[in-house]
Amino acid sequence: MNEPFVGREGGALLHLREWEERFPGLAAGFTLRNGGVSEGAYHSFNMGLHVGDDPNRVVANRRKLAAELGMSFEAWTCADQVHGSRVCQVTAQSMGAGRESLDDVIPATDGLHTNQPGVLLTSFYADCVPLFFLDPVSRAIGLAHAGWKGTVARIAEEMVRAFESHYGSRAEELLVAIGPAIGGCCYEVDERIMERVRTAAARWEDAVTPRENGRYMLDLPRLNTEILAECGVAPERVLRTGWCTSCRTDLFFSHRREAGKTGRMASFIGWRESEKGAVNES
Repeated sequence: MNEPFVGREGGALLHLREWEERFPGLAAGFTLRNGGVSEGAYHSFNMGLHVGDDPNRVVANRRKLAAELGMSFEAWTCADQVHGSRVCQVTAQSMGAGRESLDDVIPATDGLHTNQPGVLLTSFYADCVPLFFLDPVSRAIGLAHAGWKGTVARIAEEMVRAFESHYGSRAEELLVAIGPAIGGCCYEVDERIMERVRTAAARWEDAVTPRENGRYMLDLPRLNTEILAECGVAPERVLRTGWCTSCRTDLFFSHRREAGKTGRMASFIGWRESEKGAVNES
C-alpha cells in the first residue's frame, strides 16, 4: 500500500494526499517537528500550548500552519484532550476555540467533528493515534485523538456514531485515515493495559505481540482498525500510515522516546470556505 501521508522535501507538513486530491478545497494532514520557531525541547514546530513552551511561539507556529493551508487563523479550533472518548460537534459559534489560549478551549474532549466550511479542526500528538474522518456524502469531517485509553474506550466508535446521528452518515460510506503514531514496533505495554485491550475489540489479538519478558508490543493503529471494522467501516476505506513517531524522532515528537519532555504535532482537517458552499448544520 502506498503511504497516504506525504510531504515535500524540506517541508513542515505531511498531506493526506489522496483525500486532498479527491476533494478539492479540503486541507488534511499532519505536521512535522521542524519548520517553526520554538526552541529547546520543543524545537521547532510545536503546536501544543499545554507542554510548557512559550505560548507566543506556539501561536506563531499555529498561525504559520493556517497560512500555509490557506485558511484564516480564526478558523483554528481545538479541544483540551484528556485521553477520553468524548466527542463534540463544532459549530460556527464554537469555531476558533483554543487557538490562542487554553482559557477558551473546548473542554475535556478528544474528538471534534463539523459540517461547517471555513473551520480548521486540530488535535495534538506525540505518539497517540490521530484518526481522520470524512463523509463524502454530507462532507462532514472529524478528528479523534486515540491514545491507549481513548482507543480501549472506543473513541473511534463514538466518532462513527456521532457522524450517523448528526449528519445521517452511513458507516460503510465513511472514509477514515490513521496518521503517524507510535507503532507496534516500539510500543511496549504491561498487563495493566492489556486487561483493557482485551475488552476493546473481538480481534484484539491481531494487534498484540507477546514478549518473553511478560510484556506485550501493542499496535494501537491496528487495534483502532479492528474497532472501526466492528462499527461497519469497510477496511478498504481506511488508510493507514507507515510512519512510527518513536522510530523517527528526526521528523516527529515522541513522548515515550523523549521521556515526556517534548512538543506536539497537530493533525488538521478543514474545508477552505472559498472552495465550498455552506452546508446547513444538522
